[in-house]
Amino acid sequence: MSSAATSPAGPDHLWSVDEHLEDILSTVRPLEPIELQLLDAQGCVLVDDVTVPVSLPPFDNSSMDGYAVRVADVAGAGEEFPAVLEVVGDVAAGAADPVRVGPGQAARIMTGAPLPPGAEAVVPVEWTDGGLGEGPVSGMRARSLAPEGAEGQVRVHRPAGAGAHVRARGSDVRAGALALEAGTILGPPQIALLAAIGRGRVRVRPRPRVVVLSTGSELVQPGEELTTGQIYDSNSFALTAAAREAGAIAYRVGAVADDPDILRSTIEDQLVRADLLVTTGGVSVGAYDVVKEALSDVGDEDVAGAGVDFRKLAMQPGKPQGFGSIGPDHTPLLALPGNPVSSYVSFELFVRPAIRALMGLPDVHRPRVRAVLRSDEALRSPKGRRQFLRGSCTEGEVSPVGGAGSHLIAALAHADALIVVPEDVESVEPGAEVEVVLLG
Repeated sequence: MSSAATSPAGPDHLWSVDEHLEDILSTVRPLEPIELQLLDAQGCVLVDDVTVPVSLPPFDNSSMDGYAVRVADVAGAGEEFPAVLEVVGDVAAGAADPVRVGPGQAARIMTGAPLPPGAEAVVPVEWTDGGLGEGPVSGMRARSLAPEGAEGQVRVHRPAGAGAHVRARGSDVRAGALALEAGTILGPPQIALLAAIGRGRVRVRPRPRVVVLSTGSELVQPGEELTTGQIYDSNSFALTAAAREAGAIAYRVGAVADDPDILRSTIEDQLVRADLLVTTGGVSVGAYDVVKEALSDVGDEDVAGAGVDFRKLAMQPGKPQGFGSIGPDHTPLLALPGNPVSSYVSFELFVRPAIRALMGLPDVHRPRVRAVLRSDEALRSPKGRRQFLRGSCTEGEVSPVGGAGSHLIAALAHADALIVVPEDVESVEPGAEVEVVLLG
């Protein structure tokens, strides 16, 4: 990728959300395709259309355990006057040369077995006496226990029409049809289809490798004891989980102390396994904003390669942001604020689309809907800022969850949406229609 754009109106330019996102998406490029074994391709994006080389199923086969019959032979069958047919053999799944069914004959057939020549339908075993000469049975006896079950006679107590209980050749998908389109994310059903049509390998864009670093000397890892002035590091866990949910292979790096040299060294160590680097914290205007200090003035010859542009956005939460590229391969880096809610909202708006762009997906955005605001009071928003409030959305209505503070992480755990208040709106009354970003 090329280096990040610089502010169009100088360092004091207030970027819009859309400008910042456009800069990211115009810079990040999809990863190069690779060929992978099916199971290794799970979660990856298909590069080429896949067509079906053989029909599924490839032959007419039984959908039931029962007897393969000719329709005319069971046309008048009933409980009082069953059709009595000669059993000429077994047809098991995988049978390559099944027996032929002639007039007055039947073949015992298993689920998935090919319909034998001459047969037109399958009657379930429950419609027969199972060859035992008594009333209807509930199932077949195992062949090892009753080998004679494939011979003798069977009484059929109900008629069956042509094709009854038969899965016709090509009824799932026909040869030459489009199986999967390019751009499809390969989940378990898609991998099952590829295996079913005989594809052992497939060309995909790999899942992006995302490295998440949190910064701050006050951060302590969960499970350790807190001392005065310390807090637990939650951002790196939230962002790593969010990156995985977005489709990436994500690595979490323990909190980095407020030391520019340590941060540069840590980044250098992580570049070998990163398609995208995400930092959280240290991007504002404080005296200890280490990310900004470490990455603002680096040159092309340095570890942090092409440089990172730190900017202010007309949004709340998440005003301070950074974007650029680092290292010899110009690995993209997004620097997010340190407040938990600011960090997570920034991830959803900017990092998630970048991950999806690396995957080569045509649509990188969360779905957005219109919903009616249900609130006890009007929502207030600062003029000139696009505000993103946590919300709970259901059945066309959305309610705020928690306050507007960027540190209120407890409320975030109960939100499944972001309520969007545009830059030119300072108040939204209850009952008004609002735009909602769905997070689930």
